[in-house]
Amino acid sequence: MEYRSIDFTVQDQVAHLVLNRPGQANVINAEVARELLAAAIECDENPKIRAVLIRGEGAMFSGGGDLKTFAKKGDALPGYLKETTTYLHGAISRLVRQSAPTVCAVHGFAAGGGFSLAVASDLVIAAESAKFTMAYTRAGLTPDGSSTYFLARLIGLRRSLDMALTNRVLTAAEALEWGLISRVAGDDELVETAEELARRLASGATWALGAAKDLLHRGLTESLETQMELETRAIADAVRTADGREGIAAFLEKRKPRFVGR
Repeated sequence: MEYRSIDFTVQDQVAHLVLNRPGQANVINAEVARELLAAAIECDENPKIRAVLIRGEGAMFSGGGDLKTFAKKGDALPGYLKETTTYLHGAISRLVRQSAPTVCAVHGFAAGGGFSLAVASDLVIAAESAKFTMAYTRAGLTPDGSSTYFLARLIGLRRSLDMALTNRVLTAAEALEWGLISRVAGDDELVETAEELARRLASGATWALGAAKDLLHRGLTESLETQMELETRAIADAVRTADGREGIAAFLEKRKPRFVGR
């Protein structure tokens, strides 16, 4: 696929997915969402991709939905929004469900759909000056992009309502304190820090990382006994993999494991 609104490259087993509409604050429309879905499918299907790094080009990560485009659609807007969210939600689903972990590097503002894309990532690193806001209801809209699924799970219902109803803006420090993000990096160190983390994850036991992601997501809704059975099955399957066998051997031999991603 020819990408025009995002940059998509693979280096050192890390897929770099860069929102590339800096002149428009990396806002999301149907074209951007369609390209995100294509990139997410490639990440899910390509065994050489063992981690994903998402970031934005320009002054901010993403300002959210492309309201200028939305305003031009007139009576066709509801259908256009259904098309856009179908692509965006498909992309987020693929990224969440795949084995390769997703790292999101946020600078400037993450608002609206950009906020949702960040929240859905496995690990989020924010620049010290970054800010987070939902922004949907400020424009008379409702949240999308999985934020109503992930947000309350991450920070609780009360704080989620505060963000959704008042459009409260969180600093990076506040987002870290609330548990919305994973860590904070200096503004000049954000990309380097995120890339180093993505490379480290890409050298890990990819199947086990994916299974751990799945277990943690399912643990929010399953019963204790069901979850423990899922854990039993997963760890039994893990030792059937090449990386599972290598990990045990490396521990016993007191050396660094050489994982191959399967």
